[in-house]
Amino acid sequence: MKKSAGILMYKEAESGFLILLVHPGGPFWHKRDEGAWSIPKGEYKEDEEAEAAARREFAEETGHVPEGKLQPLGQLRQKSGKHVIAFALEGEFDTSSLRSNMFEIEWPPRSGRMQTFPEVDRAEWFALAEARQKIVSGQAPFLERLEALHTAAAQRVVDQMGKE
Repeated sequence: MKKSAGILMYKEAESGFLILLVHPGGPFWHKRDEGAWSIPKGEYKEDEEAEAAARREFAEETGHVPEGKLQPLGQLRQKSGKHVIAFALEGEFDTSSLRSNMFEIEWPPRSGRMQTFPEVDRAEWFALAEARQKIVSGQAPFLERLEALHTAAAQRVVDQMGKE
């Protein structure tokens, strides 16, 4: 079973959450938009901790080393059968600084020509509603889990203020 780990970076804005998503590079994804974006993630082996893999993959796909406490968002099984574990991280990332690892494939198919493409060709911040439209369907529950996590944290603050 293939496993991936990733980070769902978010930040708060006046209008609510902004979610960082990345667009896969390469010719297969070039013209796809809605339902094509993802959290920065990648595969990891049994001997690697999921949190360490999530941080490594985020750095490889964006060029940015994520710092801060990761909040678990659980695991999902995508249509492909791959299991994805995600962590939420409140943070900042300048999308114009994107630097992704590269991969090589034969393109066009059966041409004998190898071409190099970035793993990720774009990164953007989206409002939560728009992120729900952009993200691959198999990862959409991570957005709901982030929203629930934030709502629960806000309620704890309100409850604590009521006790003071």
